[in-house]
Formats: sequence, structure tokens, C-alpha cells
Amino acid sequence: MRMMEARTDMMMDDDLAEKESGQSSASYLLWDDLSVSASAGPKRKLLNRLCGYAQTGRILAVMGPSGSGKSTFLDSLAGRMSADVKKRGNISLDGKKKGSINYKDLSYVTQENLFLGTLTVKETIAYTAHLRLSSEMTKAEIDEVVEMIIKEMGLGDCAENKIGNWHLRGISSGEKKRLSIGLEIVTHPLILLLDEPTTGLDSASAFFVARALRNIADEGRIVICSIHQPSSEVFDLFDDLLLLSSGETVFLGEAKMAIEFFADVGFACPMRRNPADHFLRCISMDFGSATATLLLSHSNYQTVASSGFSMNMKTADIKATLIQSYKSSEYSCRVRKKIQEIAATDYQVCQLNKHTNSSKWKQLRVLSHRSFINMYRDIGYSWLRIMFYVLASISTGVLYFDIGYDNGAIINRGKCVSFIYGFMICLSCGGVPFFDEELKVFYAERLNGHYGETVFVLANFLSSLPFLVAISVLSGTTIFYMVKLHPGFSHYGYFCINLFCCITVIESCMMAVTSFVPNALMAIGTGAGVIVLMMMASQIFRLLPDLPKFFWQYPMSYISFAKWAVEGQYKNVMTGLEFDSASPGEPKLKGEIILKTTFGIPTDHSKWWDVTVLLFQLFVYKLLLFLMLRYKKRVAPRLNGLSKFYAP
Repeated sequence: MRMMEARTDMMMDDDLAEKESGQSSASYLLWDDLSVSASAGPKRKLLNRLCGYAQTGRILAVMGPSGSGKSTFLDSLAGRMSADVKKRGNISLDGKKKGSINYKDLSYVTQENLFLGTLTVKETIAYTAHLRLSSEMTKAEIDEVVEMIIKEMGLGDCAENKIGNWHLRGISSGEKKRLSIGLEIVTHPLILLLDEPTTGLDSASAFFVARALRNIADEGRIVICSIHQPSSEVFDLFDDLLLLSSGETVFLGEAKMAIEFFADVGFACPMRRNPADHFLRCISMDFGSATATLLLSHSNYQTVASSGFSMNMKTADIKATLIQSYKSSEYSCRVRKKIQEIAATDYQVCQLNKHTNSSKWKQLRVLSHRSFINMYRDIGYSWLRIMFYVLASISTGVLYFDIGYDNGAIINRGKCVSFIYGFMICLSCGGVPFFDEELKVFYAERLNGHYGETVFVLANFLSSLPFLVAISVLSGTTIFYMVKLHPGFSHYGYFCINLFCCITVIESCMMAVTSFVPNALMAIGTGAGVIVLMMMASQIFRLLPDLPKFFWQYPMSYISFAKWAVEGQYKNVMTGLEFDSASPGEPKLKGEIILKTTFGIPTDHSKWWDVTVLLFQLFVYKLLLFLMLRYKKRVAPRLNGLSKFYAP
């Protein structure tokens, strides 16, 4: 507390040593004439001509009621503005207007804690460190960084605990928030932005989070955090305060001076009241009148008696008075003067972040291993799905057990193949919640520069291969030998390969669909629609020659992965076999002839051509996923508008 009190005794512009030498080792993040407005719909300003700065070694708290522009302000500083807003003004580091901010030196902790719940706290930090720190660092050096983060964030007691998800009880909300912060300081960023880090936490957890931020700032970083309603203990840990209301600056200065500013204007904070609560009551537009607050203030702070302000002022009038008073106050003048001084001072380049990201190959290896471990431990994605596929396969084997080679077996074989791919395709929807979880983690990690789209797409594919192979081999072996589809071993091998290609294509299709829509609910609905279309354009419900030529045969049957998978499997289980004819004594019917005459399947190309087409479709869906991940931000406002149709 003594260190904190010494810090709060310093004014934001007191730095005589810097003025004398003309050079400073400190760094300042400046925003000058910053305005943000919505470009779609009615024109409204989200931020209106904000000016200010934050400096290393100090915590700047951004406070204001809901909708005041806190998150928009942080998004502006982080360079994460959405496509449907326009930004004006200058944001710079140490007053250098062009190319001054390297966003690799900036980390942003959002409100939502996004993790892979099956990993432990230590594993999560370790994977992030391996992804972000230089490939030249040894494992021992990286392990040392991991232990330092665990100690600094106070996570030692839960380091070996799993984070938790829908079926695992994990760590507390406060520990999750400290973990979120720990992941973003692995690379020692110069600037740390946090969007309401204490929201949803109890007072003790909120204090520990704020205490961790205090330690981070003491290491020479710029820490800016938005916060809704901090306790008095948390408020005391802040050095500086930016108050926003309806996108305008109400106050910017030392946190402890805000009490004096409000009192000078005529809205003094009552004794034994949390200053943060008082500030928000005065500027929140959710309250039509602040009569009770001001009356209590009047009885406990005698200087208000001569202020002349009405005790029945509307909140809008109070806010307008505070904004106008700030513009003409010494606090505003001091900010302007400091910005000019920063621009005229020669600042040394801060070298807090000395480590670049690891190589692409290392990122691919680390991310593939992390994703595999997550899949292995997530019973919903791996073992539960494998169990459902095996149970469905056993049921199919019992239903078509030892199907034989009589005349009736011809149609039954066709039904068996159609049934196999029907349930295989439908069960793919079970992976959507898992895909949605992984994509959310990816979006958060990509924004903070952990890795890119190419690495994610490849790692996700490689990590899922063992499980897809297991599903294909277990299901294929069970069905093939229970039904006795063909005596040749090579046909068994093709049966499993075809199943594997089909399931992999379906998984890739569902992943692409999940990346396209805003949430898992829409992904399940949209994915189910895509699956139905693909199944209707195949042999599953109706023979291909009997489908309407317009749309269903051309082009849907060529697009449908189900068509190519089923067609290849028909050839596999019929070619080389002979079946009894309908009348006794007649010659045996060859499988190749049955394919043409009964099922309408052309035999002018090999069954391996069908597998080749499936592999090409796999590539197309992976490319589509890559393009969606890279360019979704540009069309996100339109896509998010669709979610209202799915709202309850």
C-alpha cells in the first residue's frame, strides 16, 4: 500500500528529469480528437472527440455507465474496430503519428474467458508460450516463463487443475480471469488493454485481479482497463481515471482528484460512500433524477451549500454540466499541455517485447498437439461419438446380417449402403458444439497474434485424423464382416477408405458452416439443411436417373459428397460378385450389369475416381474454411443480423 500511495501522490505530468534531459525512457499511449460513429443506420457518435494519454507504470481505469463507449474506446486503441463503424482522430505511441504502434506489443483481454476446458491451467499457459515465444528459446527457458506467469498471477494453487467445461468442474471465475491476463503477458507486451476484467467476480476475486494488474503496471507497462463499478478497495489501486458518458469525456486525471473535481463542480461525494458509485450515479442516463444522491451529498459536504446548483437536476443536465466544466478545467488543460510535451520529447524505444512469434512449423506442431489432447479428453467429441458410430454400425450389421447372394440380396445391399451413409452423415452434426468452441478460441487467439488461419486449419485437420480413422475402421470392420458384403480383402480396405473420406469431407463441411454463421444454434440448423440437400441429390433416397434433371441432377448430384461416396461404395460391394436370378435355372447376374440396369450407376470410371472426387471436395471445404476465417470480419455485421431470426 505504501508503494501505491507514493504513486498516487505523483501528478500525471510531473517528470522534471525528463524535461531537463529532453529524453525519456517512459512511453505514452496518446489519443487525440478520437471520434467513432456508426456508419450503418442512423448516424450516431459512439465516441466524441476524446483526447488523453496513458503512461507506463500506471493503471488507467476507464469508467462509465453501460453504453458509455468504454468497449468502443478500447477497441479503437487496439485497432479492432468493426466494419460498420468509422473512426477519426489520431492514436499514437509517444506522439509519433505514423507507424508508431506495433500491435504485436499490444495485448487485449476481452470480457469473455475463452479456453479449451479440458486443459489444465499450466498446460494452457505452456501451449500459449510455445506458440508465441521465439523458436530460438529452449524448452527450459519457456518453462521458466510459464512458472513466472503462474507465480505472478497467483495461480499456483490451481496450476494442475483443469479449466472446466460442460462436463468438467473447473477453476473459479476469478482464476479464469487471471489466467486470461496471464496468457496475454507471456510476450511482455508494452500495452495491456482489458475490457471489464472484474465483471461477474466477487469482491475478493476482483481485488486479486486488480492487484495483479497493479503488479503488471509496476513492471513498466501501460495498463488500461474498462471497469463498470469497482469496489473502493479496487478503486484505490488505480492511478488515473477516465470517466465517459455517452461517448464524451467527463473527467481525465488522477483517480484521487476526481473526488475533488466533482466537489468543485457541485456534486460532492458523500462521506463513507464508494467514489465509483457516486460518479456513476451522477452520469448514468439510466436515472432520471439524482435528487437523493445530491441531498445526501449536501448534508455531508458543506461546500455544496454555496454552489447554487439545483437539488432536482436531471441526470442529463448533471452530465452536461460535468462535461462542460471538465473542458474548461485545469485537468483538461493539463492533458493538452502534456500531449504537446510528449510530441516534443525524444523518447527512447521501449524494448519490453523482445520475443517474436515462433516459426510456422513449430506453431503447427504445438497447435496440433494441443488440439489432439483437447479432442482426446473431450468425451463429447471423441469417445461418445465413437461409441454412437460403433453402436449404429452394430445395429446395421444385425439388421443386414450375412446378407447373402440371392436375388433379394441385390436390393438389400443397396438399402444397406444407403442406410450406412445416411446415419454416418447425420451423426456428423454432433461435432458442431465442439467446432464452435474451437473457433471461438481461435478468433480470440488470432486477434492477439498467436497464430494465423493456415496454421489453425492444418492443425485442426491433422489432430482430428486419428479419431476419424478410428471411427472409419471400427465402423467399417463391424459392418463389412457382419453383413459379409464382399469376400475380397481389398474391397474391405476400400470400404474403410471410402468411409474415412466421406466422414472427413462431412466434418470439413460442418466446420466451414460453423465458421460461416454467428453461433452454434445456427450452425446446427444450417448444417442440417446442407446435409439434407446433399443426401437428396444422392442414391440414398432415390436412384440417380430418377431424380429431376433440373437442379437435382445438374448441378447438385455433382456437388453432393453423398453421391460420390455412395456411388463408389455401390461399385465396391457389387463388382466381382454374382447373384441369383429372379427365376430358377437362369444364369447368374453379374454385379457390374446390376449396377447399370438396377441402380443406374455408370461403370465407365473406377470406384477410385469417386474417392478422388471426395478428396478434391475435402480440399475445397478446407479452402472455404480458410477463406471464411480470413474474410469473415468484413461480412460479420450482415451475418450477425441473421441471428435475430433464431432468437427465442
